[in-house]
Amino acid sequence: MFTKTDQELEKMGAKITTREIQQQPDLWKEAFQNYTNKKSEIDSFLKQITDKFADQKIRVIFTGAGTSAYVGDTLRPYLNRVGDTSRFVFESIPTTDIVSAPLDNLRSEDPTILVSFARSGNSPESVATVELAEKLIKNLYQITITCAPEGHLAKKAETEDANLLLLQPALSNDKGFAMTGSFSCMTLTAALIFDTNAEDKKSSWVDAMVKMGQEVISREDEIQAYADLDYDRITYLGSGSLSGLTREAQLKVLELTAGALTTIFDSSMGFRHGPKSYVNGKTIVFDFLSNDKYTRQYDVDILEEIKGDEICEKVVGVGTSDDNDFSGDNFFIEAGDKDLPELYQALPDVVFAQTFALMNSIKVNNTPDTPSASGTVNRVVKGVTIHDYE
Repeated sequence: MFTKTDQELEKMGAKITTREIQQQPDLWKEAFQNYTNKKSEIDSFLKQITDKFADQKIRVIFTGAGTSAYVGDTLRPYLNRVGDTSRFVFESIPTTDIVSAPLDNLRSEDPTILVSFARSGNSPESVATVELAEKLIKNLYQITITCAPEGHLAKKAETEDANLLLLQPALSNDKGFAMTGSFSCMTLTAALIFDTNAEDKKSSWVDAMVKMGQEVISREDEIQAYADLDYDRITYLGSGSLSGLTREAQLKVLELTAGALTTIFDSSMGFRHGPKSYVNGKTIVFDFLSNDKYTRQYDVDILEEIKGDEICEKVVGVGTSDDNDFSGDNFFIEAGDKDLPELYQALPDVVFAQTFALMNSIKVNNTPDTPSASGTVNRVVKGVTIHDYE
């Protein structure tokens, strides 16, 4: 796909999505530079909050809908380990949950930083979540991480002192149906903000990610070989932040094939507890391998178990090679660093998943740029009624 001409891709209805997947490593470099340029402003913004509430922990709520919600799901596990948990409590709550049951998710007395992830910034739930939070939370601060400077959330943030606007690279505002660069850039930006693990290593981690992402793109023939197998079910597994990533990986398949292929996601350990019933002879299973030596054992265990069951078309480990590797098929990113934290490993991993979803869209004779022929699913959600909250 990535070596085809624009004219060839246009005939397939795949030019926009293909190029947006392909450009991500360059966007990550730009997103990192944007973070570097804004770092002093970010640090000052957070310091004013932590100084004001020095005797309280501050809720950091990552929110969004669909793919934007899965940004938070991918961030939260890693940040609960390496973020400043003496000051912050990291949570991931979709806007759809907040809007439908605000008192289940927002607490009036808790100082809160609402981190809104949004490609367009115009989704009804995203706008309503901000309005509800402003109505219900006494001490509310916001970080708006969005790809569209003209979107509602960006325009609103520009006018508010307690709202830090962090615009993503212009080309991350995906024009295709599926979110690709928007997801990976927003994830990277939030990781850089709240990861207190090792500030001096972030540049080298981004460099490693970029090389890994470029390698995934260059090895599309190997990914195509998986797409050419005989299956109609796809399973994504992982642990920690890579478990959060499985939701986005499976969504890309559903979106780009318009549901022609069925998918499931789970944690590596959780899969045994019933969801494994999904696996049959027409299933391909992927597990995003953790770089944490302890956690990786559980990823490898479930891969070995499914391989031993001999009940599916193919089972594959995806990630970086280490001392403990799956004995079956692996897509190892050779440029990978086994010491790269899992949250940064997630971004080259998602390029693999996006590419696989793109190939499956073509496989089922769909058009990736406009996959929902019926129009029942849209790039920016439609048909949402936001009810008045009193």
